[in-house]
Amino acid sequence: MNALGPYLITLGRLLLAPVFIQSGVSKIFDYAGTQALMEAHGLPGLLLAPTIIVEVLGGLGVLFGLGTRWAALALAAFCGLAAIVFHGGLGDPGQTVEFLENLAMAGGLFTLAAAGPGAFALDNWRR
Repeated sequence: MNALGPYLITLGRLLLAPVFIQSGVSKIFDYAGTQALMEAHGLPGLLLAPTIIVEVLGGLGVLFGLGTRWAALALAAFCGLAAIVFHGGLGDPGQTVEFLENLAMAGGLFTLAAAGPGAFALDNWRR
């Protein structure tokens, strides 16, 4: 890895995390609406609480570099499932973009899981 690698990974972590934290928190404030949306897509509403936990805790893990590899893997799986369940209608151009955005985030998260947390991560302090 080149000299900038650990810093670029840190920057990637900092740019990936907020979307998950914000999404999870917004689900808390619109719990009923989000639950109805999930149920409209054939998912049981009781999956909303674990979804919020994965998004918020996974996002914080990525942000602070704590349990980075596991958090990144959990969020990558979440992105893949969200792409299929919520944006799988590839005939609609808008849904195609959303589908591909979810896959792109999953790709970044898989890369983060493979590369590790980079510089300035709590994972580095635990060693």
